Amino acid sequence: MQIADKVFVVTGGGNGIGREVVLQLIRRGARVAAVDLSVEGLAETERLAAAPAGRLTTHTLSVADRAAVEALPDAVVAAHGQVDGVLNIAGIIQRFVHVEELSIEEIEKVMAVNFWGTLYLDTTFLPLLKARPQAALLNVSSMGALVPVPGQGAYGASKGAVKLLTETLYAELRGTDVAVTLVFPGAIGTNITGNSGVEVPNMDKVIASGQVPKTTAPVDAARQIVDAVSEGTFRLLIGSDAKSLDAMVRARPTWAITKVADQMKKMLGI
Repeated sequence: MQIADKVFVVTGGGNGIGREVVLQLIRRGARVAAVDLSVEGLAETERLAAAPAGRLTTHTLSVADRAAVEALPDAVVAAHGQVDGVLNIAGIIQRFVHVEELSIEEIEKVMAVNFWGTLYLDTTFLPLLKARPQAALLNVSSMGALVPVPGQGAYGASKGAVKLLTETLYAELRGTDVAVTLVFPGAIGTNITGNSGVEVPNMDKVIASGQVPKTTAPVDAARQIVDAVSEGTFRLLIGSDAKSLDAMVRARPTWAITKVADQMKKMLGI
């Protein structure tokens, strides 16, 4: 779809990949409603965008707040007149511990943001998207939904749910004018740990040993995401790590699971 003059809702727009997606959409001539929990983060995105009046609006809310999400379409339409695309990028990770060490409340929080937040945005905005002559719906899963990662089991489960939800929407929306995109980012150079309120265990030792995984720059990940929306791509793998894991699990699933588990134990002791 053409990006210029279209209106996009972007969650997670106050930092990381979401912020870079907002900036790239603005540069390509789109209008954007940036959504984030952080007032300060959205203000910085707005400063960096330096968009002409009316091209960028900011909306402070938690995607896990169903009532707030259900009120969002009216606010976006009031500001921009229409909605042509929804890009669900907001997400958090869990503490780096085994599932049995997590409280149910911690698991519920991860599911609320990653899965329920995505579902709320999808179902709330779909009627508006289906009314447009051309529309886009993009959900971000994770390479953790391709292969289980010890220490991120609840996170992986939430992103696995996003994966199947998005694939189902792709199947159900065939024959409509809504293009569905499913994204599997690998390691991206963002502050998702800090934004999620967690720390990576033994990171000082990982850095000292030179085992720090290669990451994709947020600006590059955002470029690929916006390109995928423009081209109507269904499945997008970002980073050599995500592409390698995808190939590994298809060819040798048990070996892939074991290899990732061994790497996590060696790197982080999990």
